Parts: sequence; structure tokens; C-alpha cells
Amino acid sequence: MALIVQKYGGTSVGSSERIQHVAEKVIAMRKQGHDVVVVVSAMSGETNRLVSLAKSIADPPEPREFDVILATGEQVTIGLLSIAIQAKGYAARSYTGGQVHILTDNAHNKARILEIDDKKMRADLAKGTILVVAGFQGVDEYGNITTLGRGGSDTTAVALAAALKADECQIYTDVDGVYTTDPRIEPRARRLDRISFEEMLEMASLGSKVLQIRSVEFAGKYNVPLRVLSSFEEGQGTLITSEDNIMEQALISGIAFSRDEAKLTILGVPDKPGTAYQILGPISDANIEVDMIIQNMATDGMTTDFTFTVHRNDHKKALNVLQKIAQNLGAKEVRSDEQVVKISLVGVGMRSHAGIASKMFKTLADVGINIQMISTSEIKISVAVDEKFLELGVRVLHEAFGLDKATA
Repeated sequence: MALIVQKYGGTSVGSSERIQHVAEKVIAMRKQGHDVVVVVSAMSGETNRLVSLAKSIADPPEPREFDVILATGEQVTIGLLSIAIQAKGYAARSYTGGQVHILTDNAHNKARILEIDDKKMRADLAKGTILVVAGFQGVDEYGNITTLGRGGSDTTAVALAAALKADECQIYTDVDGVYTTDPRIEPRARRLDRISFEEMLEMASLGSKVLQIRSVEFAGKYNVPLRVLSSFEEGQGTLITSEDNIMEQALISGIAFSRDEAKLTILGVPDKPGTAYQILGPISDANIEVDMIIQNMATDGMTTDFTFTVHRNDHKKALNVLQKIAQNLGAKEVRSDEQVVKISLVGVGMRSHAGIASKMFKTLADVGINIQMISTSEIKISVAVDEKFLELGVRVLHEAFGLDKATA
């Protein structure tokens, strides 16, 4: 008998009919002899409704009370799903984050899990009860309700799986697994049977929306096998596991991309020690995250040009800060471009193979795509290119690296 933690997102529990469907899937797992813990999100659209309701009274709402409001969405779902399971003749018990005692810090709206008390859950599991736990929420040391922020239900599921030492944590979504790239861009994209934690973390951080970064980090830290499955189709999905459990490492596992990039350049900055800090220090102080960075010495040998990318939502804010920095440093000019995107190759196979970067650059050059910026890590290569070349770039790289083939 295995212990399985399952997580169902908002669309999976978006109506009473879909909740009934989830109840059947949960019971099917129980019939196989497994212990089951189910983590659920609020019904689709419910969290947005609660956010709008709170902001119609005060914007921004007071954080503690805002969490009290937001946590009710999942509370409704756990009650409905428990009733649905009970109506089919199986024992089920609902738990809020506080009742499970998912202890978090006190950072309202973006709390971090510190500890989970698993005693109550283990006692109920020993009786053969199916547990239904509210995702996205916990309590701080003073008993205040907290919420975990974006992707919080995924994080709850992985944290419970780690605490209970579950055999597998299954994340049910709108898609049937992790693909080599977005099938909407490349129809020949292939579902991966397995991918490592490290690769999935890179894919998530580089724009893949299948799993939230925090949940993958948590799974990797505690070595919790994660499986991404479809709520609406049968299938084996994609297993996310440690690199040691993957027999044959692919050269490249996938292509991630982000449309949310903006590029900023400060030209003619005096080239002396501390210049990079004088530029990026104020950007960081403005709570703006920087991604790719390039610094070049100008032809006069006295100045440097400094280019970096930020999230497109931060473009105007970053531009205003950079213009002030340019005045203080006596720079020649500030330029910005919101029409850039990032395309990334990801694969642990890069560690042991040379020539990946040159093949990537040649493939893009052959179809006339100019690379504006490059960044690398041990298992990824990212390039910034003009926005209009995103789909072409993804497709030609997907073909060049044979990602449509199972032996890629």
C-alpha cells in the first residue's frame, strides 16, 4: 500500500460536476488499496471574486484580514469534495490549513511553510479515511490565518507529501504532463515521461507555467517524487524526480520561453570599479529583479555600456530609476526596448556535451534571428531576441535538437 498525495487546481474543481469527477478519481485510488490525501484549490474564479470583493472596500486591503477572506475559497472546496466522497460511501474528512496546523511565518499573502504537524492526519489515515486538505493556507505562531501566495496549493501538496513521507505527490492540472515546449507554439512538442527536479526548476523559472517554482524547490529539497497529470484525461503524465532516478539523460529536455522581458541599456558610463553596483543597487532597492546582464567596454576605453533585462511589468519603473542613475553618473544615454523575448534550452545533458551553444546560435542565425543577449548556467542557455522571432526560434530549435523524437 502506498501513500499518495493528490492536488487538484481550480478548474478541476470548478463546478459540482467536476467535484464529483474528482471524488471518483480519489475513490479509484483508494480502491487500489492506497492511502490518499487530497489538496484542493478554490473553485475556478472564486479567488479572483474574493480579491475583487475585498478591494472594492479598501485597496489595498489590510493584509491580515485579506488572508482571512482569501482562505475561505479553499474551505468551500474541501467541504464539497468531502461530502461528494462520503455520498459515494467512503470515509472522508476535511481539514483547513489551521486544523492540519501548517505553521507558517507571518508574511501575510506570501507566507512560507515552517512546519507541519502530521499527527491528526496519520491517525485518520490509519482508520482508512480519505483526507481533504485546503491548499494555499496555514497559520502563524499566533494562530492568524495566512496564505502562501501564487502557486500556494502546489506548495501545500508537496509540503504535506514531504511531512507524511508520501510515495508520490500527484499534481492534477489542465495538461497531461510536461512537454518539450508549449504545444501551442510547436505542435510536434512531445510529452516527457520523466524530467529531473533541476531541469523542471529551470523550466519553471524560465517561463514554463506547468508548475510553480516554490513547489518544485520544495520537492527537490525533500526528494518528493512529483507527477504532473491531467484532471480530464487518463495517462501516466510526467514524473519529476531526482537525476539519479533517470536512466538515460537527454541532451536537451525542453525549450522554455518568456514573453515578459524588457531590455534597458545605459550608454557611456565611466568604466571604473563599483559602476555595476551604482547601476544595479538602486534597481534592486526599487524591488526590481534583474535577469540577463551584459557589460561592454566602449571603443574609447574610458566608458562602458551596461545592458540588463527586467520583467516587462517593471519596465517603466526601471526606466525611471535608470534615467536618474544616468544623470548621477554622467552617462551619455539610456535606451529601452519592450519588444524582446527570452528563449532557453534546458537539459542536464549539457554538463557532459560540448557544442550545444554553437549549435543553438547557428540554428538561429540560419533563419535570420539576431541574438541580443546571452546567459548560461550549467544546464541552460538563454538568449534574448526580437519578440517577432519567438515562435520561429522555438520551432527551429525544437527541430534542430530532435525534441520531437523519443530518443532525443
